[in-house]
Amino acid sequence: MTDFATAPSPKPVLELLIAAPRGFCAGVDRAIRIVELAIEKHGAPVYVRHEIVHNKFVVDSLRAKGAVFVEELDEVPPGVPVVFSAHGVPKSVPAEAEDRGLEYLDATCPLVSKVHRQAERLVTTGHHILFVGHAGHPEVIGTFGQVPEGQMTLIETVADAEAVMPTNPEHLAFLTQTTLSVDDTADIMATLQRRFPAIVAPKADDICYATSNRQAAVKAIASSVDLVLVIGAPNSSNSLRLVEVAEREGTPSHLIQRGSEIDFAWLEGVGTLGLTAGASAPEMLVREVVDRLSERFEIREREVEMTRETLTFKLPRGLEPVAA
Repeated sequence: MTDFATAPSPKPVLELLIAAPRGFCAGVDRAIRIVELAIEKHGAPVYVRHEIVHNKFVVDSLRAKGAVFVEELDEVPPGVPVVFSAHGVPKSVPAEAEDRGLEYLDATCPLVSKVHRQAERLVTTGHHILFVGHAGHPEVIGTFGQVPEGQMTLIETVADAEAVMPTNPEHLAFLTQTTLSVDDTADIMATLQRRFPAIVAPKADDICYATSNRQAAVKAIASSVDLVLVIGAPNSSNSLRLVEVAEREGTPSHLIQRGSEIDFAWLEGVGTLGLTAGASAPEMLVREVVDRLSERFEIREREVEMTRETLTFKLPRGLEPVAA
């Protein structure tokens, strides 16, 4: 005879829409692989200047394999290799490494390197650059460090774009950080182009394909869900932008790093949940979050794919993995 008084109550159903693409982009994947291959080639320790990507899980995983993360080159002892992060570095950093005789590997995302080259060319042709980005972000610091001081001005908001008063408005250009909000950046660019009709725009959008794709995927599901969870680090620009995209669509959103950070109070009254991951977050963290949700809910999971990413970037010469 069944004791209905002690039978467990069924879990409530949670419809889960998982955005695609999500998680690692080609630049992040390449940067992590560079560190792993450097450890295989040279043995531990391999030093890394700054977080290789903005994700604690990834950094801790590489630390366990023999990576040592430092803030500046003076923390790197002689005779060991050092890797520069995916966000890029000022020219002064590899110059310092060369002065000290350090072997270094540059894991800068090729799309960030493209912006660096554009900045150098524009300054060479006499343009002052208005750089759209977030103050203090490593990518912004790295890009400013490609050109002589005073040749770039940071623009963070539409208000900045309205207020900036360049000395020679006929010789202006603009570039952008690769991990910005597509919509916010469009408003800033429109303001600059209205105020300075002669301003030189990039030949192609500087906001990287992965940032744009992840934002479009969140936008596609946001109107169909009650809440969006974004997996990413609080210092990850592209992850923070995904939260903003969802909220701009009128859907509450929370940034979490791990499944353990889920507050189930957020899910009271939520029947349909959206889930995505920033470009520095590995897929295993997505599965960890789904497992955590499964503790309280019967999950009905569906992936919503907007586009399929196939881009890969070459590894630095000499680091190609040896075939088995």
